[in-house]
Amino acid sequence: MNLSMKRMQAILVKDYKEFSRNLAVSSTILVPLVIALFYSRMGIDTIQVHFMAINMTFSLVATYIQCCLIAEEKEKNTLRNLMLSPATIPEILIGKSMLTFIITILILTGSILLTGYNPGNTLIMIIAFLLSSIFYITIGTLLGLIAKTVMESSVIVMPVFFLFSIGPFASAFVEKYPVLKVIEWLPSTQLINLAESLENNFKVGDLVQPFGLISLWIIIVMILTVIVYNKRMKDDI
Repeated sequence: MNLSMKRMQAILVKDYKEFSRNLAVSSTILVPLVIALFYSRMGIDTIQVHFMAINMTFSLVATYIQCCLIAEEKEKNTLRNLMLSPATIPEILIGKSMLTFIITILILTGSILLTGYNPGNTLIMIIAFLLSSIFYITIGTLLGLIAKTVMESSVIVMPVFFLFSIGPFASAFVEKYPVLKVIEWLPSTQLINLAESLENNFKVGDLVQPFGLISLWIIIVMILTVIVYNKRMKDDI
């Protein structure tokens, strides 16, 4: 598969210009940093506190910004032009994700530095963070394709925010409410479990489930995104 970097860079530059002009969306990236600064001032040093800021970064930055960028293309009716251009589906989807990915990594790094999180194994957590970024950006792309306007995208992304950012903390009530056991399979929960494993004498087997489930989520969401993208392309034509 040959990907045109020139086409993807053109999409990146276009997204950056639109993103910088939309203060309502661009200001959202500051929220995880404010939360991280707040927790750092409190002096609480636990995995749960660190990952509240980390998972919030993924939800509010990776998913929300990506969802708004895609929805804005639809609202302005420019997504159709992209679909009918010589750019391939991978070029469009990767190009539309590049800005969000860069911003996510920058805000994630800032949040980690502010909270003072020091992972048990930096390399493994970097890989996990990269995979998580791909998952949340893909979720954002999927929701953006479903949303009709930027305003609607702000609403449709909220369940994702509560489920993946706050959801893992509900795992403490699993014994009382067995239905909440599904939370243990969320990628955000698996990320926390992975971080906790790395704090101890972990084995290779301890990494299989977190990485396996996060990868599975990525594959499922990617398939759904391509299906919805192709459907939208036919609808537009």
